[in-house]
Amino acid sequence: MRLVIARCSVDYDGRLAAYLPMATRLIMVKNDGCVAVHADGGAYKPLNWMCAPNRLVEHDGRWECTNPKGERLVITIEEVFSDVSHDFGEAPALEKDGVEKRLQELIAAQVSVLGDGWTLVRREYPTDIGPVDLLCRDPEGRAIAVEIKRRAEIDGVEQLTRYVERLNKDSRLRPVGGVLAYQQIKPQARVLASERGFRCVELDYDRLRGLEPDALTLF
Repeated sequence: MRLVIARCSVDYDGRLAAYLPMATRLIMVKNDGCVAVHADGGAYKPLNWMCAPNRLVEHDGRWECTNPKGERLVITIEEVFSDVSHDFGEAPALEKDGVEKRLQELIAAQVSVLGDGWTLVRREYPTDIGPVDLLCRDPEGRAIAVEIKRRAEIDGVEQLTRYVERLNKDSRLRPVGGVLAYQQIKPQARVLASERGFRCVELDYDRLRGLEPDALTLF
């Protein structure tokens, strides 16, 4: 990972136009090509970013990052205070918490909850950025990547996007669709998932476990 602290401005042109005026910021360039611009505050979310796959070209005082969708992120650098790189080596994949892991097991055992005629190809289907929760095929035989979340947020949609992009590089699978399966979802995540062409599926944990809701009683 490359970490650059610099006084810079940022222009983004893509789904919308955005501009960050000149200020001191942290620029992260990850090994997979992802570029993210952070401020000294605002928790973990970057001010602007571009996920892989993309192309980063460095000119004197100007970085241009573009992707196949036609989006463009331009970072104009006035002064660099620090520029360091670190080799993280191989990292183990994120382990699911108990509920998400159990949801994955339950859906794999009754994949029809995702759609009639669906079949399971494999749980934890490997990609070069980590395993997809489930790889399935719909009744037409199309490969579908399924990402399972207890609470689906924008990060989950971005994660599913990266998996689908990786899987689409495999001629045996493409074109690959995506499904975001969840117990709860933030409205912003639903909007972004729809924009990316992904289907959203709400999960009922108790019904997946075979537990029917208690019958209603007066007392």
